[in-house]
Amino acid sequence: MNGTFSASEVLGAMITPAVLISASGTLVLSTSNRLTRVVDRVRVLAAEAEAIRRAEGAAAFETEERITYISDQLPVLARRALLLRSALTAFYSAIGFLVATSIAVGIVAAIGWTYGWTAVVTGLAGACALLYGSLLLVREARLAIGFTLQEMDYLRETVARRSD
Repeated sequence: MNGTFSASEVLGAMITPAVLISASGTLVLSTSNRLTRVVDRVRVLAAEAEAIRRAEGAAAFETEERITYISDQLPVLARRALLLRSALTAFYSAIGFLVATSIAVGIVAAIGWTYGWTAVVTGLAGACALLYGSLLLVREARLAIGFTLQEMDYLRETVARRSD
């Protein structure tokens, strides 16, 4: 190889990180939405706990059961929020690494920089950050499904008790 690159080769090499940057941005948006839903759920539970505290004449058993249910949900929501925060950090890191990869590819091609391995290293770091963030989202999704199933069990029990 003669060490010179055509413009199409350079642009082709710079496109790959750009596609991954776009994917990272989409993951950032969806993860932010998931985090917003967790925050909203915490606010709903806080309002419900406050309403229970203020309520008079409610059945002591039902009130105590609902308070227990709410308090059991809070640690799960906290874990979900922390996983989502870590996933967002990973995706933002991936974007940074992938932008650095594009810049490194451009510099290597433009000035014939002998440190071409930097583009490979930053590209691998960006891909690893994407993988890590995705694994965190899988863990969070498993918690969310478990949380939903727990809520469905509680509602099933509540409906069955009311119909008796």
